[in-house]
Amino acid sequence: MNYLNELKKDFNNFQDLIIKEIIYDNNIINVISIETITTSTNINDFILRNIVHIKTQNIKEYLYNYLPCISIKEVNNYDDIINLLVSGFTIILINNKDILAIETILNLSRGIEKTDCEKSVTGPKDSFNEHFNTNVGLIRKRIKSNKLKLETINIGKYTNTKVGIMFVENIYKPKLKDNIINKLQKIDIDGIIDSAYLKKYLTDSKSVFPTIKETERPDLASQSLLEGKIIIITDNSPNILILPSFFIDFFHTSDDYYQKHVNITFIRIIRLIAFLISILLPAYYIAITTYNVNFIPINLLVNFIAQRMSVPFPSFIEAGIMIISFEILRESDTRIPSTSGTAISILGGLVLGDAGVAAGILSPIMIIVIAISMISSLIFQSPEIINAIRYYRFMIILLASIFGLYGIFLGIILIISNLSNTNTDEKDYLYPFAPLSIIGQKDAFIKTNSNILLRNPLLTDNHIRGVK
Repeated sequence: MNYLNELKKDFNNFQDLIIKEIIYDNNIINVISIETITTSTNINDFILRNIVHIKTQNIKEYLYNYLPCISIKEVNNYDDIINLLVSGFTIILINNKDILAIETILNLSRGIEKTDCEKSVTGPKDSFNEHFNTNVGLIRKRIKSNKLKLETINIGKYTNTKVGIMFVENIYKPKLKDNIINKLQKIDIDGIIDSAYLKKYLTDSKSVFPTIKETERPDLASQSLLEGKIIIITDNSPNILILPSFFIDFFHTSDDYYQKHVNITFIRIIRLIAFLISILLPAYYIAITTYNVNFIPINLLVNFIAQRMSVPFPSFIEAGIMIISFEILRESDTRIPSTSGTAISILGGLVLGDAGVAAGILSPIMIIVIAISMISSLIFQSPEIINAIRYYRFMIILLASIFGLYGIFLGIILIISNLSNTNTDEKDYLYPFAPLSIIGQKDAFIKTNSNILLRNPLLTDNHIRGVK
């Protein structure tokens, strides 16, 4: 097979393919690389400079043994040549039969920076980036043990994206890892651009609540590994997937383990209250002002009536207008450049609220109710948990506008039923509440001060931390 002609044919009109031919003592050496993903300095210093000093007829053996490069491979398959070439390797073709591949990948990733979405208050400030080896290194820097294992798999017909599965031996359950690898091996798509592509293949749950947690913080990923969880690292993605993730995990942050247990217990209870307020408060206001007015003191009821006399819409329509307006403001704040986004969204909220009240379209109390509800949802960092709150907020508002307080109770039952029927990698999503676990309750909403730290029994048989 004429490898050089096949390469020229397959890479026709490939403007950044570089083929340099060197003739040495009747031997033809072709150095082939893709200019945009390789570093020319390494090619010049470590490959070309050594080729011109060859003093033997066995060119392949000389280059394999004397090139100052750790990653050098012998290649015997044309498909492997293509894969390595487009991955940033330089191919050395000797007399069109002997082939070596040398890693000369150009570093196109940004450096290690502060986290953007998951703010660190008292913990480490570094975050993952788009480089696979960097992300693995940030984990290994924290867990300095030969028990930390990494298995890789390539996914995507065109992207051939490297996906890594990391776990800690003696802590994780092998069945969990095998189940995840089996799901990854069954993925058959054109390409994986980000780790989020993998989530729909790794979960069987139809619930709107997330069962896989994403993080850009190495400390959170390391904590999860030591709990017996599995993390998935995707090349070209700064977000790491943590499996399995339970409902209670979305009320916890890495910073919870850097502060006193009393303060963390208070903060977690605040998060639970914020979760309930963000879902139920608008529906409760609509229910008591539309159907169940006997739940309101007379003086407060008179005040509500006075505020709503000029509003031409029922409470349900008024709440819908406000919620949609806030969602538009939040989305615009996300998309607008950070230099002006926050200021514009605050100005927009103030102007819209004041103008709506002045025009008699909105009541002041409704603005307060919706604002408190929306602000309460911002306490959560996960976009998926915020989307779940948004979904159930609308659903319970609709039920409250039809059935009053009975509609709210019906909505709460639907939420609990949804959570109870949700599984995460064949584990109960509501652990440690259902099934009830005394061990899990020590680090649920109430964090106890204990010298003996225990792991989730659903994830590992090694329950006591510090025991190998």
